Amino acid sequence: MFNINDIKNGITFLFEGNIYTVIEFQHVKPGKGAAFVKAKIRNLRTGSIVEKTFNTSIKLEKAMITKQNMQYLYNTGDVYYFMNMETYEQIELTKDQIGEDAAYLIENLSVTITFYEGEVLGMQLPEKITYTVTHTEPAVKGNTTNNALKEAIMENGLMVKVPLFIEQGEQIVVSTKDGKYDSRA
Repeated sequence: MFNINDIKNGITFLFEGNIYTVIEFQHVKPGKGAAFVKAKIRNLRTGSIVEKTFNTSIKLEKAMITKQNMQYLYNTGDVYYFMNMETYEQIELTKDQIGEDAAYLIENLSVTITFYEGEVLGMQLPEKITYTVTHTEPAVKGNTTNNALKEAIMENGLMVKVPLFIEQGEQIVVSTKDGKYDSRA
């Protein structure tokens, strides 16, 4: 348990049956009335962000979450398999649990998976991932307008817009924040 006055960014706590993490907060002491804490918090189960106002007398229960580095192995349909590289224990996650991040997964990729008492809360990808281009059209001579891009398909089926000079078989780095080409590998 901790007092709401001891709140910090990044702290995780249980509230109304859910697990939240603090994104930002502000202590407010109005001229009249009691002080309160206004906080922007993220629900770790749903990913939704809400703003809550807490009375300063409230106590919250800390939620002890753990993060484990795991390696993506493979998927069968909508089930994705990951392995803890220290214990070799495997877990299964569904496409619903992973969400849109499933498009970035390639075999042997290291990801961070967040747990709360054995329950999987989410997966965090590396900021940048290296892929091999398996298909792209050759550049057409004379088609060199400013920042000209073409479509390229990666080894896992991900489609990325790349500069014209990128060819099939090359390795490129893709940002997982926006899914855009970053650089050659």
